[in-house]
Order: sequence, then structure tokens, then C-alpha cells
Amino acid sequence: MTDSLPLDGMLVLDFSQFLAGPMAATRLGDLGARVIKIERPQGGDIGRRLAFAGIVEDGDTLSFHITNRNKESYAADLKNEGDLVGVRALVAKADVIIQNFRPGIMERLGFGYDAVAEINPGVIYASVSGYGAEGPWKDRPGQDLLAQSLSGLPWLNGSSEDPPVPVGVAIADIIASIHLASGITAALLRRERTGLGGRVDTSLLEGMLDLQFELLSAHLDDSSIVVKRGARNTAHAFLQAPYGIYPTSDGYLAIAMTSVTELGTLIGLAELEQYTDPDTWWTEQTAITRALADHLATEETQHWLTILDAADVWCAPVLTLPELVGHDGFLALDMTQQVTRLSAAGGAPVHLQTLRAPVRFDGRTLKNNRGAPHLGAHTKAIRAEFREEAAQ
Repeated sequence: MTDSLPLDGMLVLDFSQFLAGPMAATRLGDLGARVIKIERPQGGDIGRRLAFAGIVEDGDTLSFHITNRNKESYAADLKNEGDLVGVRALVAKADVIIQNFRPGIMERLGFGYDAVAEINPGVIYASVSGYGAEGPWKDRPGQDLLAQSLSGLPWLNGSSEDPPVPVGVAIADIIASIHLASGITAALLRRERTGLGGRVDTSLLEGMLDLQFELLSAHLDDSSIVVKRGARNTAHAFLQAPYGIYPTSDGYLAIAMTSVTELGTLIGLAELEQYTDPDTWWTEQTAITRALADHLATEETQHWLTILDAADVWCAPVLTLPELVGHDGFLALDMTQQVTRLSAAGGAPVHLQTLRAPVRFDGRTLKNNRGAPHLGAHTKAIRAEFREEAAQ
């Protein structure tokens, strides 16, 4: 067993902004890479100002703090020749470059893949866009809700009584960051074997399409298969009753795949015992889910869990956010970590709680208490470091 991390010694230049690109870089940093964030001197990453839940700490938004932890900040105007000298020196030493500008912008700035590969042939050049570099959508704004909507994902949520329901977190950005980080690590492994650098590209839309691979594959093979959302309380357009979320007298209960007739016997709902043919779990889905909803609402969640857990029925309570973070199950995962940075105003250090990387190595969780950088905080030191390296 070793204390080193898989990407120790790797240098990542993060030219990206806001969420998908920066989070991919953070994932690499969690794995041991050194991440230098390249930011505009005026304002820096726009994520410094786009506040999640309106929360701002020490002049930067909570979103920026948590998606740029454990990074250094290098301020450079990519339209200023004097600043470009320092950036090119970093590019020459980088193992990975990440960018998420709209297609063509990095090329106009002189840092497209071809230009970078001339400086550093072994570099892994990683790009994440909204909708890819080709096609009629390539210049549309690459934003999470918009990518969800173009992918059709909101039609999978909710019931037939609801309008399209988007996922309530930035799922397109988060999934894209995972795919980008995965592609980068694969490209680094190839470089270790062959010495070849190369490009890694993904987009918000591709991640959203991949998330729906079952549905899209089914429709491509049989065009009659379309999304037909079920009655209220159903949780999946393509799974039969009793799959869904049901109200109890004090909360909600999720029930996954199980026999409708056996469930009826367990919970004392004789009405369900007539559905002995599994085909009726589809054809009578509305009647089954309505009967379940009415019956389960008569008792507390724990009452039903006691019965169903004892029979090994697949079920779970639907926790609220406070219930989740206070639960022993959450605490057992040891998912939280505290990050710290010195205040820009010279006051007390800023401490923030966030989540760690969701993987372990050799049984060890990956935690780092280094907070997000102030804009340009490391520019001077990095310039001196790389000038010295160039002189050697």
C-alpha cells in the first residue's frame, strides 16, 4: 500500500469556466494531479459570480469554492502578448489542458489543439462543449437545463399528469465532467504505453444521451417505443407497478420491483391479490398505484418499512435533505470534508464543508483541505517557477 495518488506528478491547466470543465479538473486534482486554473485578470471564472442558492463566501460563490478546491490560480489575458509568454511556458510543461469555450474560440486565441500540440506534442487536450463541434446546435448556449431539454430527459420524470420535469441538479454538467475526466485518464494511460498525446472531446448533450442509452436503443430498434409516463406515483415510464414513490402518513416510501400480489398480502391490501397475472401490472398500473397510494397513506413510513424489510421487499424511505445528512448511513460513508482558504481581506480563514471524491484507493478516502484560490493568487510564484525550469 502507498500514500501516493494515481495522478501524482501530472500537471493540469484548467482554462474552463463554471461547472463541467472545472469539475473535471477537480476530479483529476482529487486523484493527485496539480491543477493550475488559467483565469482572466478582470473577474476570472464567471463561476465566481454565479451563486448556487445565493451563497457567497469571501467574495466568491459557493459553487466556485466547491468546484475549484485544491487548485492554483494564474491570471492571464489571452489577448495580451506579454501574458501569452507565461501561458505558453505552462503549456509546454502541461500533461493535460481542459477547456470548455464554444467551438472555435480557443483556436482564435491561439490555444486550439493544433497550436498547443506544436508546443507540446504529448499533451492531452480535453474539451467539453454544449452540443459538439459540428451540427446545427454547436453554437447554442451550452447550459445544463438547455442540454437536458434538447435531450428529452425531462419527459422521463413525473407522471402523465405533469409537464416536462427537469432533474433538479446540474446533471448535464456533472455527467459531462465525469466522462471528460474518464477520457483524460484513459488518454494518459495510452500516453504511458505509446508516448502519444491526443484529444478528448465530450459534450453536455452526449452525456445526457448516454444517460438514456436504454430508452434510445429501444426506440432505435423499434420506433413504436416512446415515452408514455404512467399515473401519479409511478417512478419509471418503462417499469410496471408497483415501481414508484408513495405517500405515507408522515413522508414517502419508494417501492421497486416486486410482486403486486405478494405485496398486497404483506401490507393487508386484498384488492391487489386479484392481479395474479404479471401482465396486469402493466395494463392495470393506474388502478394498482392508486390503491397503493391510498392504503400506504394510512400509516407512517417506518410501519411499512418494518413489514417490507422483514420480507426482503426492495423499498426505501424518501429522505429529506436534513434527514439524509443526519442519518447514520450517510455518516458511515464519511463523504464530507472541510476545505479552508485564507480570507482575501486578511480576516479569519474561510472554512467550508463539502463532499470528498466518491472513490477510494486501497481502502482510503480521498480528502484534501485546500480551498479554492483567490483570483491570480499564484501567478507570481508560478511565473518564477516555470522561468527557472525553462532556464535549467
